[in-house]
Order: sequence, then C-alpha cells, then structure tokens
Amino acid sequence: PKRVVLASALELGWVGKTHPFSRGCHDRAVLLYEYVGKRIVDLQHTEVPDAYRGRGIAKHLAKAALDFVVEEDLKAHLTCWYIQKYVKENPLPQYLEHLQP
Repeated sequence: PKRVVLASALELGWVGKTHPFSRGCHDRAVLLYEYVGKRIVDLQHTEVPDAYRGRGIAKHLAKAALDFVVEEDLKAHLTCWYIQKYVKENPLPQYLEHLQP
C-alpha cells in the first residue's frame, strides 16, 4: 500500500517499488520502500528536493516510516543510509525491536 503524508506546502510521500520514483517528484520529499516479505518492508531511500534540504524533512520521513512499521507490527530492513543514521541517533526500543536482524 502507498501512504502519503502532507506537511504544509511540501508533500511527503511514500512511493512503492511499482510506482516510478522519479516521475513528478521534483517538488515532493519521498521515501522509496518495498515489501520484501509478508510482514517485512525494506526502507530503501529518502529523497528531499534541493529547495527543502536542511530543514529536517528527511528526519520526518524516517520517523513516519518507523512509526508506521511499529503501528502495523512489521519488520523493517534498512537499506537507506539516512534511516540507519536516524535509528542510531534515536535508538527507541519500539524501533529496535522491529528491525530485521
């Protein structure tokens, strides 16, 4: 399933593997993900438009993705280096217990 979160004028979007990542995303911050098992989601990549970088938007994407994983009781594989960094800086137990080893 695709999820879109709106934040002020900038759209924060979840884009699944089947959706073209680059098409029409120049004004949106996106998180690319793919379900790689029945209850396992691979958080693959975050992308924030140049005009919005440095404002903590990738951090909001990372938090929203991890909160979704926790709420849906999924396991997460973290391919995205930024989400890996976010978890290291925010090692909350609810995030750590939902990471795929």
